[in-house]
Amino acid sequence: MNVLLFLLPVALSLGLAGLGGFLWSLKSGQYDDLEGSALRVLEDDDLGK
Repeated sequence: MNVLLFLLPVALSLGLAGLGGFLWSLKSGQYDDLEGSALRVLEDDDLGK
C-alpha cells in the first residue's frame, strides 16, 4: 500500500508532463506543415555529385 503513495503521484506527474509537452508542441507550430516534410523527402538534392 505504501508503494501506491509513491507511484500515483509519479504517474500523474509524468502524464501531466506529457500533456504539457504535447500542448507546447501545438502552440509552437510543430504540426502546421504536415505535407512539406513528405514532399521534401522526394526531392533529389544531390544531382551534382
